[in-house]
Parts: sequence; C-alpha cells; structure tokens
Amino acid sequence: MTARPVVTGLGIVAPNGLGLEEYWAATLEGRSGIGRITRFDPTDYPSRLAGEIGGFTARDHLSGRLLLQTDRMTQLALVSADWSLADAGIDPAELADYQAGVITASHSGGFEFGQNELKELWSKGGRYVSAYQSFAWFYAVNSGQISIRHGMKGPSSVVISDQAGGLDALAHARRQVRKGTSLVVAGAVDASICSWGWVAQLASGRLATGEDAERAYLPFDPAARGHVPGEGGALLVVEDAGHARARGAGKVYGELAGHAATMDPKPGSGRAPGIERAIGEALRDAGIGPAEVDVVFADAAAVPELDRIEAEAITRTFGPRGVPVTAPKTMTGRLYSGAAPLDVAAALLSIRDGVVPPTIGTSPADAYDLDLVVGAPRPAPVRTALVLARGQGGFNSALVVRAAGL
Repeated sequence: MTARPVVTGLGIVAPNGLGLEEYWAATLEGRSGIGRITRFDPTDYPSRLAGEIGGFTARDHLSGRLLLQTDRMTQLALVSADWSLADAGIDPAELADYQAGVITASHSGGFEFGQNELKELWSKGGRYVSAYQSFAWFYAVNSGQISIRHGMKGPSSVVISDQAGGLDALAHARRQVRKGTSLVVAGAVDASICSWGWVAQLASGRLATGEDAERAYLPFDPAARGHVPGEGGALLVVEDAGHARARGAGKVYGELAGHAATMDPKPGSGRAPGIERAIGEALRDAGIGPAEVDVVFADAAAVPELDRIEAEAITRTFGPRGVPVTAPKTMTGRLYSGAAPLDVAAALLSIRDGVVPPTIGTSPADAYDLDLVVGAPRPAPVRTALVLARGQGGFNSALVVRAAGL
C-alpha cells in the first residue's frame, strides 16, 4: 500500500508574523508586513518597498558558530525547521538513521553573505574572505545546514524552479514519503533584501515602484504594476500517515493530495501557457474534480498579462466566479521560493479553522471574473485547497491539499 503523505508540523517565518499563530492572526486581521526597506538605503533605487521580517534576532535562536557561517536566509530557515519539528512533536535524535530527509527550494541562495564577502575582497583583499563563502551562498545550503543540525541523513535535495520551487520541493517530499521515507522537512525560505540582491531582482522588470505600501502590490487590480518582494517562507514536516499514527502524533493539518508541474512554451510559439494544464493534472493526481475545491490560493503576479493568464486558467477550470480565490501574499510580498510553501501553510490553517484569508489592498477588475476574497476573511467550510505558483522562465506548479486524519 502506498504511504499517505500528511503534514504534521508547520514552521513559519513571515514579514507579518514570526511563528505559526502570530502569522495566522496577522493574516486574518489583514495586517501587512510591507514597508520601506530598512536593511539598506533604497533611496537611489526605483523600487523601495519590501516585506521585511522584523523582530528576528538570530543569536536568540542559534549558536555563534552557526552565525559565522550562515546567511540571513539560512538563519531564518534553521529556525523555521526547528519550529516545524517542534510543532510536529518530533525529536530527530529519536529517529533511526536515514529515516528523515530535508528537501528545500531556493531562488537566489545566500545573497547577503556573498555581498559582504565581496566587500571584504574589494576593500581588503582575498585573505579576508571567509572560507564559509564557499557554501553560505549556495542554493543547497538550507537543506545541508538543516540536515546537519538535526542529523537527518535520509533523502535530501534542493529544487531550483524560481518562485514555483517551494511547491515543487513539497511535491518531491511527497514522492519520497510515498517511496518509504518516514518524514521530510520540506518547503522554502528565501531572503535577499540587500543591495546586490535588490539589483538582481530589479533586473526582472516585475518589481512595483511607488511609496504607498497599501497600494503597491495589487494582483488582479486594474492598477497592477508589479510585485513587492519579501523575505521568509515556511518549512513543513511531511510525514507518512502510518509513521505519524505509530508515534502518536498530536495532530495532522492535512494531506498533500495531488501535484503537477508544467513549463510554458517558448514565447511566440502560439501554444497556450502551462498553468491551466498544471491545474487540471494536479486535480487528476488528487482524484478530484473542480467542484470539490473550496478555495484557490493564487500565484498573484500583479503583472497584467500574467494576471490575465492565471485568471483565465482559473475561470476555465472552475467557471466564472466559480470558486473563492485569495492571495494573502499581498500582506508579505512575494517571498520567491518561500511564497508558495507559506500559501500551503495558510491553506492548511484555512482547513483547520474553516476560514479563507483575505487579499488586501487590491480592487479586482470585473474583467477577470474571479471571486477574489478581499478586505476581510470569509468564514467557509474548507476541505480542499489548490495552491498555484509560477516562476520566471515558464515554471508552473499546482498543489492540492485536503483535510485528513490518521
């Protein structure tokens, strides 16, 4: 019998809340974590707003040795992993060797650590560059550091598919559990709000400009003009339901029930974008039809053409205004690889609490024909949720989560 992958732990680090309950309370209240950048002086840049995590002091959670060798991204990821394991009631030291793994996604690696070491190189010379630069910048560093910290020697890897990567990492964890791994810490945390990382993000041409944090990130709005970046994300404990039952797990948030990933065709090919096909294949993988989906967590690019493509994919699948749609990332910014796992965590909390979180700031255009939940949360029975994510370069990913017990 194929193992059933369920989520037993959530570790959340977000601009509008550190920790599961703080994030969820802020999200339901519509509290935004977006504001003017403070981690560097953004005055000379065209985009000056971001979702920054405040109140996080790495030394309160991690040893001095780890602080010396890790980027802010990894420090946040290590704490997120600690919280997810604690939430699941798991002590990794009690697990057998090779029973647990770590699968994360990354968009840009440890940009700030790399920037600081380049400054040392330029100003002082090569002998002042830290030996830790050899891995602190690397895309796979979060998986490596988490697995070392907790002695998790099972199947581990990193997924690189831009902003779709977080869903793809969860899907890979699902596959590993179905193959026999007892549990996998999976998801993504990204953080590259530094001047070098900012220049790299500006190169996409998709960042919003302007100073009004309340009207900066406006998916599906006639005034949409790009997204606001952010830092953070979520790591989840994806566990075999049988293993969770045997160890007496205290709770299950839900099941990772279906997934699909597609690529958009080459521009100018005349072929349709891949997001609608990803939705259909994810529903088929979960063994459900559109009528069984209670809410869609949208990718919400806030780029007019991309919003149109996503809205049409949703309405063709579910019918005009046929399913509640939400984008709580308007309160955090797009967290790159970390955005979609945070949406998955929000979807699981929606199932737990019977409520759809709101999209704030935006006034949806009638032309999109979406039932976008705006302004305030909407009480509703939620049993099944669909989470969408797209990355620059044509990546599409869709994940179905649903209520589940042991």
